[in-house]
Amino acid sequence: MRVSKEQAARNRERILDAASRLIRERGISGMGVDALADAAGMTHGSMYSQFGSKERLVEEAVTHAVVGKEREIPDGFALGDYFSEYLSAGHRDKPGSGCPFAALCCEMPRQSGGVRERFTAGVRRMIGLLSARMASTLKPRQREEKALATAASLIGALVLARAVNDPKLSDDILRATRNHLSD
Repeated sequence: MRVSKEQAARNRERILDAASRLIRERGISGMGVDALADAAGMTHGSMYSQFGSKERLVEEAVTHAVVGKEREIPDGFALGDYFSEYLSAGHRDKPGSGCPFAALCCEMPRQSGGVRERFTAGVRRMIGLLSARMASTLKPRQREEKALATAASLIGALVLARAVNDPKLSDDILRATRNHLSD
């Protein structure tokens, strides 16, 4: 039975939603096609007909996750509010709906050029977003440098807070980084 273009688009979106959540929760290598098919409520065949390969699916899932997180950021956001939200226990504890950079950065060196390209493009957009919110008294190069360091601090702190097995230390990493960035 043929699927309408509208249904195919909805199926594609459902697959990308599930894939972007699963790669953030389990990692790219931990996202099996069976688990993805179950999560999306689809068959293997429908996934391959939409994307052709797991690599292509991962490329699009990375982009989907990045764009989805960007859409959640309100226009004219205050950096302090962004830092508080990003470096929160809630964000730390829900990687499946959280920052794709913190969830996937440790896997990127082992990924294909296409996956890394999508990831890198997203990081550049995050840096641009942060740079645009930096003090206008800074010169453009200073804003970019500060945005680079801020992005690295945010992502690194979240990765480290998720990695340690001491809840107090994890909370302290988030708090100390929030305080440092807010100075």
